[in-house]
Amino acid sequence: MKLERSSVWLPPAGPVVFVVLDGVGVGCGDAFDAVQVARKPTLDRLRREGVWRTLRAHGTAVGLPSDADIGNSEVGHNILGAGRVFPQGASSVEAAFAGGSIWSGAWRTLVGPLIGGSGTLHFIGLLSDGNVHAHQQHLERMLERACAEGVRRLRVHALLDGRDVPDRSAERYVQRLEDVLARLRAGGACDARVASCGGRMVTTMDRYEADWAVVEAGWKVQVLGSGRRFASALEGLAALRAEQPSLSDQFVPPFVIADEADRPCGPIVDGDAVILFNFRGDRAIEAALAFESGPAFDRFERVRVPRVRFAGMMLYDGDRGIPRSYLVSPAAVSDTISECLAQSGCTQFACAETQKYGHITYFWNGNLSAKFSDRDEVYLEIPSDRVPFEQRPWMKSAETADALVEAIAGGRFRFVRANFAAGDMVGHTGNLDAAVLAVEAVDLALARVVQAVQASGGCLVVSADHGNADDMVERDAQGRPLHGAAGAPVGRTSHTRNPVPFVVWDPARPTLALRADLPAAGLANVAATLLALLGYEAPAAYEPSLLAASPGA
Repeated sequence: MKLERSSVWLPPAGPVVFVVLDGVGVGCGDAFDAVQVARKPTLDRLRREGVWRTLRAHGTAVGLPSDADIGNSEVGHNILGAGRVFPQGASSVEAAFAGGSIWSGAWRTLVGPLIGGSGTLHFIGLLSDGNVHAHQQHLERMLERACAEGVRRLRVHALLDGRDVPDRSAERYVQRLEDVLARLRAGGACDARVASCGGRMVTTMDRYEADWAVVEAGWKVQVLGSGRRFASALEGLAALRAEQPSLSDQFVPPFVIADEADRPCGPIVDGDAVILFNFRGDRAIEAALAFESGPAFDRFERVRVPRVRFAGMMLYDGDRGIPRSYLVSPAAVSDTISECLAQSGCTQFACAETQKYGHITYFWNGNLSAKFSDRDEVYLEIPSDRVPFEQRPWMKSAETADALVEAIAGGRFRFVRANFAAGDMVGHTGNLDAAVLAVEAVDLALARVVQAVQASGGCLVVSADHGNADDMVERDAQGRPLHGAAGAPVGRTSHTRNPVPFVVWDPARPTLALRADLPAAGLANVAATLLALLGYEAPAAYEPSLLAASPGA
């Protein structure tokens, strides 16, 4: 859609710069709120000199099924880029179950040949009810349906969470799964078991090709049946916890479940079918590629490539068609802000380090990897460090600022956007001190961006995609911090439901103001606001701009 010029707003002399402070929400302000604890003179200045409010970034405000659902980076950037709320992966999957459409199409192709015969139906995915990458209920429904339809052999390759749910809660999710599998076995109709297990950060769920060794580790236990063996997933967890008492769920080394003869109980072999039941794309694409790629695949040595029927829960990459087969079709997202700007001839620059590069490009663009205009758009990926995030909590904040400053000063781009990853990625470690350093590093880097924006005559907009570093402790129902048996606070590794900051800073427009009649505004209102600042009318389908028209605008 080509945009119309605004009759109210004139663009600034310099670019409009939008910065996503990933995982930096607005918390309760106590000692476990790393954002509050951190020294952040730049953010304090922007709030003091600009116009400021908070935005909703979770639940129905970002297209998730209910307001009990925490926000995440995928949906946050989807909604920021789309300018309106649309059903996200979790909602689309729930609708497919409710309407029954999930049991047609790819499901029939995968399951049909296994009914009443040989071969195994495998499920790979995150064992979690966090509803960010996957939901355990989806797995349970498919296991029960497959058994009811006559599939005689089912295997689950469980990935442990500890990020979207409380850490060290894996046993609870594994026990719940084992209860379901035991019930299916009790009927005598099918042999249903856990076949392998491993933490999400070291097994299968790499993203943006940051570390293919993570996918390889999953392949070894899931396909090759190679790895340390235990009689059950719970036994394996107990043994590994005994060896490493502080072991986080997300870093549990991958292991294999053995049968009575000490053989792997469920490696993936020729003739089997495989469902990757994660619905979120960023940490599923690489695993799908490993199963679907031909002999030219060179990311790691697969050793044995079984001839299987494979499907993902959803389409993970619309540009590349990954995977080729999927159970639920995603919502189509057109006329994103960048698509509209590209069709209107507006030059754009986007950058982030590897850990969030796909968010500021693929998810921002409505689940499309390609640029809308090779002539007018430039994307820059800054390689992330390959070390535990708490060891280098500043991550690539300085390098991201370098790229932003250069893009702003160059004068070519009218719209510049970037993501600073540290607040989220370090927040996921549960390490409060590291999270404080992460926020301080982002704030320091942001100071240089502010200087560049001011020198260019531009306008700066700062927000976030969801909360994380703003609450680094687990809490009880009354919001009081929880403490472990030894008296230490129980660190929180998941996102929060807290609102996120929204700041517009434009030294050339001192009369700038925000509307007071949108108290429930969320991330969907940001795109129209950016378009107004750029001097464009937003598409009619967009949520309204947050700006109040004022003299001198």
